[in-house]
Amino acid sequence: MQTYDLVAHATTPPLAVRRVEARVLSLTDNWVRVRWRIDGPSKLVLPPFAGRGRADNLWESTCFELFMMEKDGTNSYSEFNLSPSERWAAYDFTDYREGMTERHFAREPDCAMRMGTAMAIFDAALPRAQMPEPPASIGLAAVIEEEGGVKSYWAISHHKEKPDFHDPACFAGSIARTRAA
Repeated sequence: MQTYDLVAHATTPPLAVRRVEARVLSLTDNWVRVRWRIDGPSKLVLPPFAGRGRADNLWESTCFELFMMEKDGTNSYSEFNLSPSERWAAYDFTDYREGMTERHFAREPDCAMRMGTAMAIFDAALPRAQMPEPPASIGLAAVIEEEGGVKSYWAISHHKEKPDFHDPACFAGSIARTRAA
């Protein structure tokens, strides 16, 4: 699978974070595994541990996001928000920021944050049965909060004056079909 170097939006520079990368580690019949790596986490602010459970507004603190748009000719897509607090959210949209509904998840994602002095790693495993089916365009993104309330918005690419992970142009990655049709 491909590793994507995420770019901080020009209007929201980070304090100490030097680099954020993301990649889909694997797609099996059971799990979609995704990893984000942060270089320079010395001023990183993590939300307090809250235990597993669905929650809204996770992007108000450090949060990791995956967007998936099936290559089926529609503009519908799904958004997955994953927090170091172990809270998560999943939504479906019928079009760009329209028709938002909660995406059903019978089994919660597994999330783990590991902090070091030079880097931090956030791993997430999402139940494959509850995810859109590849092939799909993807957007990998992160909201990084640092000391003093400084937030930077990282994505594969940015195309608007303000950060907007929902912009279809940000879905610059892809996942190929991994099961027989």
